[in-house]
Amino acid sequence: MNPQREWFEKDYYETLGVSKNASDKEIKKAYRRLASDLHPDKNPGNDVAEEKFKDISAAYDVLGDPDKRSEYDEVRALGPMRGGGGGPGGFSFNVGDMGGGLGDLLGNAFGGRQGRSRSGAGVGPRRGADVEAQLTVDFEDAVAGIETSLFLTSDAQCSTCTGSGAKPGTSPKVCQSCGGRGVVDDNQGFFAMTAPCGVCQGNGVRIDDPCTTCRGTGIERRQREVKTRIPAGVKDGQTIRLKGRGAPGRNGGPAGDLLVELKVMPHHRFGRSGDNLTVHVPISFADAALGADVLVPTLNGGDVTLRIKPGTQSGSRHRVKDKGIERTTRNGTTKGNLIVTVDVEVPTELTDAQRSAIEALAAATTVDDSQETP
Repeated sequence: MNPQREWFEKDYYETLGVSKNASDKEIKKAYRRLASDLHPDKNPGNDVAEEKFKDISAAYDVLGDPDKRSEYDEVRALGPMRGGGGGPGGFSFNVGDMGGGLGDLLGNAFGGRQGRSRSGAGVGPRRGADVEAQLTVDFEDAVAGIETSLFLTSDAQCSTCTGSGAKPGTSPKVCQSCGGRGVVDDNQGFFAMTAPCGVCQGNGVRIDDPCTTCRGTGIERRQREVKTRIPAGVKDGQTIRLKGRGAPGRNGGPAGDLLVELKVMPHHRFGRSGDNLTVHVPISFADAALGADVLVPTLNGGDVTLRIKPGTQSGSRHRVKDKGIERTTRNGTTKGNLIVTVDVEVPTELTDAQRSAIEALAAATTVDDSQETP
């Protein structure tokens, strides 16, 4: 992992408005709030908002990744050393190459009189940022899985120059200042310092005739379609990671990931408890008392028969095996159950015959109760 010069100059915690001891959840919440307010789609033509959006995105790219955050904190903790000048008895280091952490930095510094960091590394390839998106799916699609498309407005490889940053028909040239390494050396006596080349900004190449679409960055902000398959059995609030579908990398680095947060719409009849489906089925008082076979709907449209025992109580739950949610895991395919709750319906209006029958039942019940009383 190669920290950038900005790590020494910018306080990413201050950029996101959180403390240095903020939890991952607090950092994510702060970023989402700021991103929602500063998003270019909400602030068309507002250059200030666009720059702030870039700043918070850069901050979250570091603080939102536990490994990068740890490296960032380590670099910032160097204090006076981060400036690059050690003075008498001090030592300098490569601000563009601290991939091994503070331990490797000290090891390199004291490994020999002419200790030098890996000067050929330069700034190097940088992984693209992760992109977050939300997708709303129907309950049945979440259970069965669905192939769909997401339409995003985000950073993408420039469609004009295919990411080179140079105007079509031209190409980037090797930087003469650093010889294409992306870093320059600065001998400080006892040790040598390497820093990103100020001419090419550490890229190792110069673009004399930049692409007019992306202005030489190789990246443009545009709408793009991402096709994906949502696996069966996803839950509301679940996040799916799509590898390499996020923002493009820099200097030949890999693209980031697309993190899709799912919102599952509720069903008008079925509910969910883990991998089990739930449903309420009304039955008559007579069926509850005498027992009966009742039809129970399933999510796929068919019915199954459930045998109700005599004396079944309202609110009791019954299981129909393997009629729940099917998911594929590392250990194979699993199936949940259908949990049926029976609701005994009490009639609001009675015919004369029904009233007489119920009164007879009530009288018989009273007689039975009196006979059992000692």
